[in-house]
Amino acid sequence: MTEDHVPVEIEVGSDNVFADLGLDDAPELKLKAAIVGQINSILRHRHLTQVQASELLGLTQPKISALKNGRLRGFSLEKLLELMVKLDRDVEISFSKSSKKDGSRYYIRNEKVRTPVTA
Repeated sequence: MTEDHVPVEIEVGSDNVFADLGLDDAPELKLKAAIVGQINSILRHRHLTQVQASELLGLTQPKISALKNGRLRGFSLEKLLELMVKLDRDVEISFSKSSKKDGSRYYIRNEKVRTPVTA
């Protein structure tokens, strides 16, 4: 038995899947996704159920489910930062002059690493 091999066309994307999809608010969505990733990491580390997380964060269980499944619509950046504070995280917003080499970008920093979130 032989298999027919059909060539697969591969397109290299950027580092922002939302931009690759042509979404107008791609930079904001990428930043939100990075914050939601941090929130989900904290919730997993604490072994919280969705009900426990909803009580802690003051959200409904369906909203927690949306967060856990990466559904970003309906969550403002401000709300996501508020959730980080409720998870006992300090939120620091700072501005600095960008290097000409890298250009301007967003960064997410936790206790261990500073991660660029390119706009």
